[in-house]
Amino acid sequence: MLIALFSRGANAAPPDNAVQLAGLFMQSCVQFSGNRSALRDWARRTGLAEVPEPARTAFLHDAPGVVFDASNQAGKFVVISEDAGGCSALAETADGPALLAALEADLRQAGIGFTPGRDADDPEEQQLRHREYTASLGVRTWRIVVGTVRDRQGGQAMLTATP
Repeated sequence: MLIALFSRGANAAPPDNAVQLAGLFMQSCVQFSGNRSALRDWARRTGLAEVPEPARTAFLHDAPGVVFDASNQAGKFVVISEDAGGCSALAETADGPALLAALEADLRQAGIGFTPGRDADDPEEQQLRHREYTASLGVRTWRIVVGTVRDRQGGQAMLTATP
């Protein structure tokens, strides 16, 4: 939950960051995937500041969109809102297995059905691992991709949802 995201202590471990990242993703990307205006309104109402250039362009890889800083005392987090409707939540540090467990628990709690799909190492970056999910609730559907670093210490992690 986003409430947990902003209320954690200053020394949260990567598994705690995984729980925070999954909660941020659920409240932003899962809630508003495909509706960039609603996502951006939510981010501003929540008090997330827009990330300035050149970081915005770096996060978006030159695609049009807006990036919001969701960092707190526990770590650095961003929400990426692409003009095309995709949404991502990114943590500077999170444990991969803990992130997958937290995401699946949050999806279940929200009543969202999901099916894990492809789970493979990135062909270009061997330290990265990607797991895909298809998810649905009523008439809403999402394609979710989880990108994590294959390292026991954790590393950057990103959750992406597209309608």
